[in-house]
Amino acid sequence: AQAYPHELSGGQRQRVMIAMALACDPRLIVADEPTTALDVMIQAQILRLIEALVADQGVGLIMISHDLAVLADTCDRLSVMYAGRVVEEGPARQVYADARHPYGRALSAAFPRIGDLSSRHAPRGLPGDPPDPSALPGGCTFHPRCPVALDSCATEDQELRDAGAERRAACVLVDAPAGADDTRSTT
Repeated sequence: AQAYPHELSGGQRQRVMIAMALACDPRLIVADEPTTALDVMIQAQILRLIEALVADQGVGLIMISHDLAVLADTCDRLSVMYAGRVVEEGPARQVYADARHPYGRALSAAFPRIGDLSSRHAPRGLPGDPPDPSALPGGCTFHPRCPVALDSCATEDQELRDAGAERRAACVLVDAPAGADDTRSTT
């Protein structure tokens, strides 16, 4: 209790922040990257602590993270956002294992999977940078970075549409017939 923050480990600081957040009996916890920069063992402990607190206290939890594996392991539902908009949503494990939007697939592939040597040796990323929020491109905001963009993606915005049981995605290829991505543009 007498230690300065710089004298605590990352795991200890996370626990202190969780205790501070729970001190006022909140109805909802918003955890923004709650396990960033923690080693795997401490990360697992923090996630189990959060899960137990949510279950025991009946508190709602919104987790914000770029690590879909953590979200799939911790959350019931997952929403993938790009440029401030939801581009995919559904049961967390399904979205992680079989994303329907190209950005969701890229996030899922960005981290190595245990037992998959090819993912460990060849991490995949996306070309380019996210758009400037004050100058979003026309059409689908993801189209400049999308590996399967069609010509129409540059001009037509995509709304969330059914992508399976309890799932939605904002991509024209979600309901396209098999082989439709053979007509990709070079945008």
